[in-house]
Amino acid sequence: VQLQASGGGLVQAGGSLRLSCSVSGLTVSSGGMGWFRQPPGKEREFVAAMRKSAPGTYYTDSLKGRFSISRDNANNRVYLQMNSLRPEDTAVYYCEAVGQGNPISSYYFRPSTYPYWGRGTELTVSS
Repeated sequence: VQLQASGGGLVQAGGSLRLSCSVSGLTVSSGGMGWFRQPPGKEREFVAAMRKSAPGTYYTDSLKGRFSISRDNANNRVYLQMNSLRPEDTAVYYCEAVGQGNPISSYYFRPSTYPYWGRGTELTVSS
């Protein structure tokens, strides 16, 4: 299983960006998918996730309304739309996959729920 996040870069505060995650070795529609991020000097933290089937999506409270996770089954990709970006959103972003299984809701917030993740993409938001 391979996951590759892309689409990061340098953005001004208030701007928008969409991250993309290319997945091979598993089908994004077959299990839960998530995004995590690791700010400089900090631990990896949960951003957003979606269950195997709609409508279940989950977000860190502070990101609700600004970030949106979606899935493109035809192209086997997962996206993270980020709006109204802030300097504190600066981080390396990773997409992660649950694989098999259908965890209960609270588990989607836990890094340990995702056995698959790949290289991240770096986002820098300037003030």
